[in-house]
Amino acid sequence: MARKMLKDEEVEVAVADGGSYDYDLFVIGAGSGGVRGSRTSASFGAKVAICELPFHPISSDWQGGHGGTCVIRGCVPKKILVYGSSFRGEFEDAKNFGWEINGDINFNWKKLLENKTQEIVRLNGVYQRILGNSGVTMIEGAGSLVDAHTVEVTKPDGSKQRYTAKHILIATGSRAQRVNIPGKELAITSDEALSLEELPKRAVILGGGYIAVEFASIWKGMGAHVDLFYRKELPLRGFDDEMRTVVASNLEGRGIRLHPGTNLSELSKTADGIKVVTDKGEEIIADVVLFATGRTPNSQRLNLEAAGVEVDNIGAIKVDDYSRTSVPNIWAVGDVTNRINLTPVALMEATCFSKTVFGGQPTKPDYRDVPCAVFSIPPLSVVGLSEQQALEETKSDVLVYTSSFNPMKNSISKRQEKTVMKLVVDSETDKVLGASMCGPDAPEIIQGMAVALKCGATKATFDSTVGIHPSAAEEFVTMRTLTRRVSPSSKPKTNL
Repeated sequence: MARKMLKDEEVEVAVADGGSYDYDLFVIGAGSGGVRGSRTSASFGAKVAICELPFHPISSDWQGGHGGTCVIRGCVPKKILVYGSSFRGEFEDAKNFGWEINGDINFNWKKLLENKTQEIVRLNGVYQRILGNSGVTMIEGAGSLVDAHTVEVTKPDGSKQRYTAKHILIATGSRAQRVNIPGKELAITSDEALSLEELPKRAVILGGGYIAVEFASIWKGMGAHVDLFYRKELPLRGFDDEMRTVVASNLEGRGIRLHPGTNLSELSKTADGIKVVTDKGEEIIADVVLFATGRTPNSQRLNLEAAGVEVDNIGAIKVDDYSRTSVPNIWAVGDVTNRINLTPVALMEATCFSKTVFGGQPTKPDYRDVPCAVFSIPPLSVVGLSEQQALEETKSDVLVYTSSFNPMKNSISKRQEKTVMKLVVDSETDKVLGASMCGPDAPEIIQGMAVALKCGATKATFDSTVGIHPSAAEEFVTMRTLTRRVSPSSKPKTNL
């Protein structure tokens, strides 16, 4: 149980073991996890301070901002660009709905960029106000450990100040990594891609994950020629193989050139742009080359060894089920721990931390049935197990139900792009193990499916639910015909 908090605005907080500290909790990093951990801990009566780097849209060792990657250079600005790029398809589809668009339709990249930046500046301020209203002390600068109870903050002017705390929470997130090939300095990461001064006409993207697929859709939607290179046969490794195939087909259908099983070997500057050489000897000229090959934990500058905090081989901080590090009073949440690197997961971990340490409610984060989305155009969204994961984890046969259909809107617009839905069911218990969808509004629909899976819904529950007509979502409760029954012993070996 947490100790009873002692409040005194004038003196340091006395703690149960007889020691004396400036704060009950000091948080390093004011991204999603850090802000949530600070606020919820303060609501339990803790005296809390948090440090964060000065605001800038592009992160570096000395630049960051309240809100972190998600708000400043991740989810939020990315989604704004996805919205912006979606209009090209909407304009095309509008014609068969009677809209006569005469003359040229011009896209102003600088206008969108300006409005995007205004929004993240606003949100940066919102996060600061939230912390202030919660009674959290905000300190600008880069934090690092001196020992298990001391944080040293290097201020923007270079001065240093030390603060002591009963508990320390590390929530420094992650950053984009670059591929080590000749000419790598000519490439950009997602940070820079969100703030380019000029919209590229020719873009090369290396990577097959969320970020690569999303920026391929964004730039293609804004009129660029896009080439997407990735090492596997399909993009989005780790997702359901059948849905990955659907996404790849949609990307090609939108005009994105896919290069599976291909890596980049060299970049060089030419008078016409950046020359890209692949490991197959192909050459392409591009205006911009984006490395979207993963992220690395922001742990290098924290001086973790000074306090004995252990990390793994990629620099992720090792934690137990309660987010406690190898040092009993130091904790870590979010991408810096490399568990499930999603903003809502960092929020969950931070809330559980606060309940455990200051709320007297020991709480483990629950990683079952965490939904997610890839904001490609159209988007992919999933919750629960993929077909491949279900075959790995269950002993009984797996029942697969699928639906592939032309959305009503496409029947008029004549766009050749199907929506695909899928349910994975345990044949013995009838429990729905996973749901996935690729098509318009998939994330909005799958969020509801996540509640159903969290409640342990069975296929019979889905079948007995009345659908909303006409909608795409109703397909999830009208899929009656079994597509296939797969035995764990007959699971296909795949290296896609």
